Formats: sequence, C-alpha cells, structure tokens
Amino acid sequence: MSERERYVIGVDYGTLSGRALVVRLSDGAEVGTAVTEYAHAVVSERLPSGGPMLPPDWALQVPSDYVDVLRTAVPAAVAQAGIDPSDVIGIATDFTACTMVPTLADGTPLNEVPGLEYRPHAYVKLWKHHAAQGQADRINDLARARGEEWLPRYGGLISSEWEFAKGLQLLEEDPDTYERMERWVEASDWIVWQLCGTYVRNACAAGYKGILQDGHYPSEEFLAALAPGFARFVADKLDQPIGQLGQRAGGLTAEAAAWTGLPEGIAVAVGNVDAHVAAPAAQAVDHGQMVAIMGTSTCHVMSAGVLREVPGMCGVVDGGIVEGSWGYEAGQSGVGDIFGWFVEHGVPPYVHEAAAAASISVHQHLTALASQQAVGEHGLVALDWHSGNRSVLVDHELSGLVVGQTLATRPEDVYRALIEATAFGARTIIEAFTSSDVPVDELVVAGGLSKNPLLMQIYADVTRLPLSIVGSEQGPALGSALHAAVAAGAYADIRAAAKALGSVRRAVYLPDEARALVYDELFAVFTALHDHFGRRERQIMHGLRAIRRSALASSGEVVDA
Repeated sequence: MSERERYVIGVDYGTLSGRALVVRLSDGAEVGTAVTEYAHAVVSERLPSGGPMLPPDWALQVPSDYVDVLRTAVPAAVAQAGIDPSDVIGIATDFTACTMVPTLADGTPLNEVPGLEYRPHAYVKLWKHHAAQGQADRINDLARARGEEWLPRYGGLISSEWEFAKGLQLLEEDPDTYERMERWVEASDWIVWQLCGTYVRNACAAGYKGILQDGHYPSEEFLAALAPGFARFVADKLDQPIGQLGQRAGGLTAEAAAWTGLPEGIAVAVGNVDAHVAAPAAQAVDHGQMVAIMGTSTCHVMSAGVLREVPGMCGVVDGGIVEGSWGYEAGQSGVGDIFGWFVEHGVPPYVHEAAAAASISVHQHLTALASQQAVGEHGLVALDWHSGNRSVLVDHELSGLVVGQTLATRPEDVYRALIEATAFGARTIIEAFTSSDVPVDELVVAGGLSKNPLLMQIYADVTRLPLSIVGSEQGPALGSALHAAVAAGAYADIRAAAKALGSVRRAVYLPDEARALVYDELFAVFTALHDHFGRRERQIMHGLRAIRRSALASSGEVVDA
C-alpha cells in the first residue's frame, strides 16, 4: 500500500481579498485554490456603522473579513483539491504589512467592543492608511536629532505606514480609544492568534515595521520625547515574544478547526509579510535576487550577505527573509492602483466602447494601443506618486504628475507613461541599492501585473535587468504554504523547502539595448522631476495637500477622527 499524500495550506491576505492555496508536498503541485473578497473592502469614506466622511488619506478595514476567509476560502480550496482534510499537516498565512489591529488583551478587535463601533480609530488601519505622515515626520526629526542608531537601518526615514506612526496618531487623535487598546497588533500576527490561540510577533514585521533592531525597540526615553503618554507604547501595547519565520506558532484550535474544516492541532506557522514570503516561492533565496511583488502597490525584497545603509529603503533585518542573510525591503506605494485609477477616472467613453466592442478590458485595449508606440513617442514623463512615495523619498504627502501633455495627447499615451513611471520608480530603488554596494543581478516578478507583456518588457528595458517570473500565479500563498511545510517538520528550513517546492521561470524578458538607451534619456528627465518635486521643492505638493484638506474641512464633510 502506497504512502498517503500530505498537503499544506497557504493563505495570502491582500488588500481586497484573501486566497487559500493547497499544495501537495510530494511534488509541490498546487491542487486547489479559492478566493474570498472582503465584504467591506477598503473603508475610506464612511465607517460601516455610518457617520460622517472620513478624513483624507484614511484607509481602514474590518477584521471579521479576515476570519471570513478562513471560513470560506480554506474549505473551498480543500474541496476543489478533492483531498481528505485529514491529510493536511500545516497551515501558514501572510498579510499586507503595516496593517494594524487595535485589540483588547484577548485579541478582540476594538471595533467589535460595544460603544466603539463609531470610532474610526477602533478599526484596522490598512497599510495604505497615510494619515499619520505628520507623526512619521516627528519620529524622523527626533531620531535624527538624537542620533538614534536604528534610523540608518531604515534608510534614514520611518514611514507613515508603520506601527509607531500609526500608534502615535491614535494616541494624539483619540486618547480614549488608545487607552482602551491593550494590544497593537500586526494583522499578520492577529490572524495567527485566531488560528492557534497564541499571540506571537513575527520577526519579519517586527523588524521591518516595528523598528526592532538587534533585539531592541526605540527606548522609553525616545517615545516620551515624542508625546506625553507614549513612553510605554512598546511595553504596554506592542511588545510580545518574537517568532522566527517557519517556526510553529502553535496548533490549530478547535474553533479554528471548525472554521476551516482542518484537523485540530495541525501546525500553524508564525505569521509573515506577503512580499517577503513570496521570495522562497520564487526560489529567490540567494544573494542578488530582487523580488518585486507587483499588485496595487509593489514591494521589493532581497537577501544579501552584507549589511549596508541604503537610502530610503524600508528596512534591513537579519534573517528578515531567510535565516543567515540580511533581508532588505523597499517599495512603491502605488502601481496597479495608479493604472486602475486612470482607467476608472481618466479614460473617455469612446475608449470603453472600443474595448467593449473588442470584448476585452480597457486595460487590455490601452495596452494594445500603447504597444504600437516607439519609446518616447508620446512625449510624456510621469511621476508615480499618486499614493505618495515609499522608496526612496518616504513621503506620502507627495502626489502624481504628468509632464509633456499637449492637445495631441491620447489616453494610451498617458497609460504608457504611467507604466513607465512605475518602471522608473523601480529603477530608482535598484540604483539606490547598487550605489550602496548591495548588488542586484536579477529581478524576479510576482503578482498579477506579471501577466502584462508590455509592462514586463518596459521594466526589463528600463532596469537593464533580466526579468524572471514566479511560476505560480499565487506567489505569496505558495510562499506561505512552504513555511507551513517547515513548521510541520516536512523540511528542515525554508531554503530546503524553496528549492524543492518553489517555482520560477528564468529570464522570461530580456532588455533591449536600443530601447534601453532611449529610456536612459527619459529616466534622466524623471530623475530631474523626482529630485525637484521630491527633494528641493517638496513644499509644492505638500502645500496642495494642505489646501485640499482645508477645503474639505471647511465643507463640513470630514469627521474629526
């Protein structure tokens, strides 16, 4: 009688949905998958409980949506796989980083506490909640003035997306809710808490987003200097045992077993971040392999054998991706979001009609038209700051820009220029690494945007790097499944699991030197605009944001959060 097959499950929590993936351990085959859309999506206008409009730059979520993924997507993926649930030996999850859940000591989200459902600060702050820029600026200014040793590990700047800036915003704008909050939890850790009943902070999010370096957070003295009442933020709200990636956080509880249909007690892996977990899925665990997880935003992660200070990076953490290497992270706050915004709000009816007549999407129609152009034919250069800039400027008060428009400019011109802008942003990040003696030899792409051949070729031409593509359409979910395999004891470590079960197609897109030379000229224009509006004259875009806020506030539409 042959040995029964064994399986693991990876669950990838994105911005709008959660995906479960069933992976067979004997050969890495992906045998079942299912997606659950979040019922409340991104809350950016009004709370589900009603009330006035939220302020600008707010992005909230409802944590019960995350549990719904466990109730629906996991059983559906197992059913599609046609396997016996008793053959599943482990489950692991990944999440968008900097997605923060304020809870009671037992993990109950504050928005579920009677009386708090009308308080915006009681809800999850999604990664792209950018309303804490003022707090981030003060953290950066104080850290520079004090010469804090941890600041260079983050490229010299802390983001408004991260744990401390959002926590400080909560304290200063709603001290009563801050007082009620007993735990300030990364969603990547909160969902593991729901699965196994144990709250363990994962080393990845703690290091990159929680300013945990060399075993220490920022000091109480530093926190007290930021604001009265913030001194014990770490001790009282944040600090928790750290779990290493691939470790077992605990066993699946009876309640979570009932949700998922999986056996009680199977291994639940320590949480992880969606971008970082995709690197093993792409077998990108060696030095010099940068993985770009491209979706609504892009996160760039890479392992290296050296510790360097890279300007504007999102952090460098010892073992932040794989044990024994320094894990680096950078990112772009808007990529797919920018293309989606343009299609929804910037494209005239005739384009939609032409796409419908051809039975294709507007994205596909504009891509086909843009593909017919020579490099530089549209005469445009854009800045990809529609959702601010994460790297290398780390300033979410910046905004988008298109230069060179004339009466001859058409939608496909702007669409291609926006694609190119995101490629230029990626090149800016890569050059920050290479100029800091952290070599980048290969760009490995994961995420839905890898399906667009024009976009991929533009990235290869702009960066002059070969582009490899993750072999799985669910890179983060596969990466989580690999960590589940390690947590369950099927593999000794994540490197071994990646080599055995990861999937990648090497050098699918190669740079074309003729096009690359023209892109060099356009990149020089991009860099001039980047440095002018992002460094020398950033007050121009900051001022426009301030005017907008003032106008919205005077209209009476914005709630005082």
